[in-house]
Amino acid sequence: MLTLRSRTAAAATAVVLAGLALTACESDSDAASGGRSAARPESGAPSQPGAEAGGTGKADGEGSGSGSNSGSNSGSGQGSSGGQGKGTGKTGGAGANQGAGSGASGACTGATVKAVVSKVKRPINHLLLRITNTGSRACDAYSAPLLGFDDDQSVTRIMEDSKPQSVVTVAPGSSAYASIQLSGEPGGDTHGRTAQQLTVHFAPRNGSGSVGTPAKLTLPAGTHKDDNAAVTYWQSSASDALTY
Repeated sequence: MLTLRSRTAAAATAVVLAGLALTACESDSDAASGGRSAARPESGAPSQPGAEAGGTGKADGEGSGSGSNSGSNSGSGQGSSGGQGKGTGKTGGAGANQGAGSGASGACTGATVKAVVSKVKRPINHLLLRITNTGSRACDAYSAPLLGFDDDQSVTRIMEDSKPQSVVTVAPGSSAYASIQLSGEPGGDTHGRTAQQLTVHFAPRNGSGSVGTPAKLTLPAGTHKDDNAAVTYWQSSASDALTY
C-alpha cells in the first residue's frame, strides 16, 4: 500500500516538474522572439526612440541649413534690386536737373555772349556779326539781331528770306553769326553816311521787343551805310550768314 502511494506521489511530482520545465522553455522562446521583434520592427511601426530622435535632428539640421541659404540669397537679391532702383532714381534726378538747366538758359543776351563785328572781303559792302557764348549754359539766338546804328530811331531791316529752319542754340564756347548788308543798289537818295557805333539788341522767344542787356560795339573805321541796310537771321555758321 505504501509502495503504491509512493509511486503515485512520485508520478505526480514528475508531472509537475515536466510542466515547470515546459513553462521555462516557452518563456525562453518568447524572450527570444521578443528580441528579434525589437531588432526588426514591422513595416510602419515606429523605430527605436534613439533612432527617431537622430532622424529628427538630421532633418531639422537640413531644414535649418536650407532656410538659411534661402534667406541669404533672398536678402542679397533684394539688396541688389534696391541698389538698382536707387541708381535709377539718381539717373532720373540727373535728367530732370539737366532739363531744367536747358530750359532756364533762355535767350542769348549781351550778358551771356561776347559780340564782335568785322569787315569781310566778300560779299562787298557787308559786315559779319558774331556772338560767342561766354556763359556756362546754352542760350538760344532767336530771330535776328536788332541793330541800331549810332542814333537811329528804328532797327535795321531784317532779310526774311534768310530765316533758318530752326532756332540756333549756342552752346558754351560756340558762336552764332549774322551778316549785315550796309547798302542797297546804287542810285537815288538813300541817305548814306558813315557810322561809328552799333547797338545789338536780342530778340526774346516770343519775338516781341527785345530782352536782356544789349551789346554796344565800335564799327570798323570807314563803315558807310545807307537806308537800305539789312541784317540776316542768326545762322549757325559764318558761311551761311554770308550767303545773303
